[in-house]
Amino acid sequence: MIQAELDFVSKGKKQETVDATIISKELTKRFSGQVLTINQKVSFEYLGTNFTFNVVTVLVEGRREGEGSAGLLTEDTVWQFETPANSGIKIVNQKGGRTTNLFKTKEFNFQKLGIGGLDAEFGDIFRRAFASRVFPPHVISKLGIPHVKGILLFGPPGTGKTLIARQIGKLLNGREPKVVNGPEVLSKFVGETEKNVRDLFADAEAEQKSRGDESDLHIIIFDELDAICKARGSTRDGTGVHDSIVNQLLTKIDGVEALNNILLIGMTNRKDLLDEALLRPGRMEVQIEIGLPDENGRVQILNIHSNKMKENSFLGADVDLQELASRTKNFSGAELEGLVKSATSFALNRPGGMLPCGEFHKHILKTGRTLVEQVKKSDRTPLMTCILEGPSSTGKTALAATIAIASGFPFIKIVSAENMIGLQEPTKVAMIAKVFEDAYKSPLSIIILDNIERLIEYVRIGPRFSNLILQTLLVLLKRNPPKGKKLFVIGTTSEKDILESMGLLESFNVDLVVPRLRLNDMREILQAQDVFDPEDIDTALEALGPEMPIKRLLMLIEMAVQGKAGEDAVSIRRGHKRIDIDHFFDCLRDIGPYAQF
Repeated sequence: MIQAELDFVSKGKKQETVDATIISKELTKRFSGQVLTINQKVSFEYLGTNFTFNVVTVLVEGRREGEGSAGLLTEDTVWQFETPANSGIKIVNQKGGRTTNLFKTKEFNFQKLGIGGLDAEFGDIFRRAFASRVFPPHVISKLGIPHVKGILLFGPPGTGKTLIARQIGKLLNGREPKVVNGPEVLSKFVGETEKNVRDLFADAEAEQKSRGDESDLHIIIFDELDAICKARGSTRDGTGVHDSIVNQLLTKIDGVEALNNILLIGMTNRKDLLDEALLRPGRMEVQIEIGLPDENGRVQILNIHSNKMKENSFLGADVDLQELASRTKNFSGAELEGLVKSATSFALNRPGGMLPCGEFHKHILKTGRTLVEQVKKSDRTPLMTCILEGPSSTGKTALAATIAIASGFPFIKIVSAENMIGLQEPTKVAMIAKVFEDAYKSPLSIIILDNIERLIEYVRIGPRFSNLILQTLLVLLKRNPPKGKKLFVIGTTSEKDILESMGLLESFNVDLVVPRLRLNDMREILQAQDVFDPEDIDTALEALGPEMPIKRLLMLIEMAVQGKAGEDAVSIRRGHKRIDIDHFFDCLRDIGPYAQF
């Protein structure tokens, strides 16, 4: 077999189609009996046009490729043609050929690419979108089946859709994929948006005209596809721009002059918003859901994000990634990455964990565990609601989080006003409702409604609050989850009377009071912190008074430990920092009676 590169003698020749079967017979007839060597360049005239062919490969019968550099041309010799880029020659009816070198490697290590838990999804993508492209064009032409031109990756946020699309480009030879964020295509100028779409396909269009089936594969990646390809007629902006974008895409993918050398990869969290015509066969026909990883997938993801720590001996010997994977049910890849980052930040700041805070806190934790077991085992209470109410800074959020984490439930979410700063009222309502909808998909779920008065935007002056958010919470706290699903909602508030007047307090089944620390509780904490000389603890307790919020006490201790930026405040004894009692009194005066933490 001879593999030869076919070109015009005179550059700049217009486009011409060459039948590989006919020209093979012609060349065999003219040069039969001659010895052809690799890199040999031969000129010839064919149908009035002067061509050249350059010998790229010579495969001699009985000898492996690469062992020889020359071969005798006979009547049985098979010709395989290719063309330089932009030569203007289009080869048709190619009879022989080897598979393409579409991929850089035959074996893929997804973890080295930073991808975990998506082996099956990658398998689907390669089988559906790339399998036909690794065979010679003439084979696929005989099958009569066109290449797949579009893939849609859809699923919840943070599951790796964008990561998959970007990493595909690293596995392929040739052209780099074009990555486009959906909103970037939009323009305020008339017709400019449509031109932006056409420009994305311009290179592929030019190469297909010049090289035909020998054209390289052009990959275009659309992130946030739902931003520009909403169902036609669904937007009412008066411009019709979104409809025009959809029409332009459909024309390029599957129009009269449809391109066969493109692969469009789109990503979206909202498949339901896309125009149906875009999803039919022949367009974005391969639709793969990128869901939450299973336990093996979570192990892979945790390994990826902790690999550097392990290599540099920063990962503790007691860290069991398999155990972490089993306890992180319903975590997305992004959430697992966030978990590793959060654990790192805690390690760097040396967290002290949940302190023993007296009998009241122990009672609340015990009651919380009892309610968790009831939700797990009882079919009569698929929905359980509990509110932790008490003064500010008494540790209500920490208690709620401790109960939730100890439950082992696969779905745990905290709804906090901190995550909604700057959002409009309808957006906040939608975010709260989505957390409940996500919880309904899991067999066991816990939702923490933290600082409810802040969620409903309550302020003392007025009084004012968001009735829309209030009504949403009233409905959601009474709605039973779907059959077979169980939900435990824990709320926290420092404004019990306000919630009671709004009718929200009665929506909770259990009301637990989280009080300020009493003297015995404070003594337990001071002893556990081990920063006072034993003889100073009673003196410190006298100054603290009969009760104090736990956050206030911990902040006071931290201020006293840090000292007044000098060594006079803290002495080092037995390897521990010891608080000077006089400096402790100074800090107590500094924080004042109204400080909030």
